Amino acid sequence: MKEKIKILTELTKIRITFFVMITTGFGYIAASDLINIDLIFLLIGVLLLACGSAALNHYQERHTDALMMRTKNRPIPSGKLSAKSALEISSLLILSGILLVALAGNIISAIFGILNLIWYNAIYTPLKKRTPFAIIPGSLVGAIPPVIGWAAAGGELLDPQILMIAFFFFIWQIPHFWLLLLVLDDDYIKAGMPTLTKIFSKEQLARITFIWIIATAISSMFLPMVALVETEVIKYLIVLSVLLLSINSLKLLKYSDNSPSINFAFRNINFFVLYIVSIISFDKLIL
Repeated sequence: MKEKIKILTELTKIRITFFVMITTGFGYIAASDLINIDLIFLLIGVLLLACGSAALNHYQERHTDALMMRTKNRPIPSGKLSAKSALEISSLLILSGILLVALAGNIISAIFGILNLIWYNAIYTPLKKRTPFAIIPGSLVGAIPPVIGWAAAGGELLDPQILMIAFFFFIWQIPHFWLLLLVLDDDYIKAGMPTLTKIFSKEQLARITFIWIIATAISSMFLPMVALVETEVIKYLIVLSVLLLSINSLKLLKYSDNSPSINFAFRNINFFVLYIVSIISFDKLIL
């Protein structure tokens, strides 16, 4: 049973899909200022849908995964799970996820869930085999989950608040991926994937990524400007976190192959996003 659970968590990329669930919840809380039973079922639905999308991605990339050190032990290339079984699990998760999102939220939230599935599996996944810049349109995948939550709570889709939230998550996705690329570049090359390191040196890419990290930090400061934050102390905490992220990311400007700065920056920017989500949600629910 432990082995089956482990295979399922690997197939569904549970750490990533759990974060998708969190950002969906953030969108819901931003629109409604509350947590209720509808939100709980919506989050379960989004998690199922995201897990199904991740499993489908495993099926789509099974041949490429077999060529990469990082992914060759995934369930399908390692032989722990057949491609057919992965596709069946994916289909079940996707269908149940869409149904639950529609029932717990509304038809609009379900449409955005389907849109994200299509964008990730039918557009971004094949596109990243063709261009090293695929992450830029692919970052919409990170911007849509909070919109699902916002729509489910009855929020207006053209409201500046959700547009700014979506923009913040869109910007974050780009340095998040490029930091991974700086570590896993050799794997991508072995698999025949186009990478930015064929256009820029790693030192140049580290500097470009630094600029995008700063852009992510600055974009978070626009969130209070659209009335997402009402408490002054939360505004100051956002400014403080922006300063800390910016200062810590300066290490990227001194990038070297043996430098621990990439892993440090990767943890920092992910923690920063989780921190922003947490304190704004706290402001909405409690203060």
